[in-house]
Amino acid sequence: MMKDEEISENDLGRAVPRKIAARILPVVIVLYMTNYMDRANIGFAQAGMARDIGITTAVFGFASSIFFAAYVVFEIPSNIILKKVGAKLWFARIAITWGIVAVATGMVTTSGQLVGARVILGIAEAGLFPGVLFYLTLWFRRRERVRAIAALAVAQPLALILGSLTGGVILDNVHWFGVQSWRWVFVLQGLPAIAIGIVVLFVLPSTPDKARFLNRREMSWLTDELAKETPDEGHDGFRAQLGAIRNRRVLQLAAAQMFIACGLYGLAFFLPLIVKQLNPSYSSTNIGVLGAIPYVVGGVGMLVISRHSDRTGDRKFHVIACVLLAAVGLFGAIQLKHYVVPSLMCLTITAIGVLGYIAPFFAMASEMLPRKSVAVGLAFVNSIAAIGGFAGPFMIGIFATDDDVTVGLYFPVGALLVASVLVALLPERTTSRSPQPRDRTAARNSPALIVPELPSD
Repeated sequence: MMKDEEISENDLGRAVPRKIAARILPVVIVLYMTNYMDRANIGFAQAGMARDIGITTAVFGFASSIFFAAYVVFEIPSNIILKKVGAKLWFARIAITWGIVAVATGMVTTSGQLVGARVILGIAEAGLFPGVLFYLTLWFRRRERVRAIAALAVAQPLALILGSLTGGVILDNVHWFGVQSWRWVFVLQGLPAIAIGIVVLFVLPSTPDKARFLNRREMSWLTDELAKETPDEGHDGFRAQLGAIRNRRVLQLAAAQMFIACGLYGLAFFLPLIVKQLNPSYSSTNIGVLGAIPYVVGGVGMLVISRHSDRTGDRKFHVIACVLLAAVGLFGAIQLKHYVVPSLMCLTITAIGVLGYIAPFFAMASEMLPRKSVAVGLAFVNSIAAIGGFAGPFMIGIFATDDDVTVGLYFPVGALLVASVLVALLPERTTSRSPQPRDRTAARNSPALIVPELPSD
């Protein structure tokens, strides 16, 4: 006990965030990585589905986007339930059910069944990302939160890299039991979600007071530190939580996120088709390797951008710069569609933009909300973004042709430009709880949050 008493506040300020990062972040990163891989693997399965069950580019765009319709409806209810039953139980439920649906998608035989499976997948997955963002606010102070969000967001490029590489290999090599290879893409990439859901039940504490890896002194210190940043905010009822939805700045951020999602999911779902059209002779493995390149570089760029945002304390400029970068990259990919290397460079620029904005954007959104409204507020922003997730792939599928998918990319280019304007019009200080100047200095001088070592990008 004396040893705990002798630990200084500065020592706790270094040790506790590191301990939390080492125990919490690996689980939520893997959880979100499997989530995103199951969401986007339809892009690789498309070629086989087009041949075997007659999926056109337009139908593919609709099936990809209909996933988000369920998101819009079920995102906020999912996060309200999360606050009632606890993160551990609810995250496990989400992972296990979406894994089952993902595996079942490999058994569809008609375009109608595919659309139905995507709707159910959206219902199953609804609430995970904003739920995890809310979960991180229970563990990390504001000065460390952006890097925690960045560590979570790294799951996106990791999922797309892993999905791209394994998807191509599965399509070329897995034909077990006479079953078409595209079906195995859904099955083999869906099973890990069920496994991680079971793991979550045993290793992820719902709140710091249930964390066995923190001793009493560390738990008390964390509770006090978070309380300093969160004054008493009144009643924690249903109406109080929904009050975030009426906030004008939250509405503006939600609209911006909606337009950004058009570019993000347009790239995620259609990248395999874009790469294939660069050279129709490419095998699925070739497409998988080349399609992974933008996400490798984009993942590194995401970490650099989030660190710079954290060090400077700026959110708004970083978001605007990333969104404009993504628009420029997509526009360049359209113009250079006949040249493999320049086109891949433009797609890489796009990936840096659509991945790099994530951490500063959601840090800005979480700082704008009272803690008791964070879960619902972030769910609202993300559910409105789901409209963009629907519109982007759908409109690309409408305008694109089977011979030239890049024609459809003009829509997400325009959407990204609109998003940059909406973010630029936000007030410079988005919340009365913004860090004071001394907090920025402390953030620069405090030890960096140690993020567990991730697989190589």
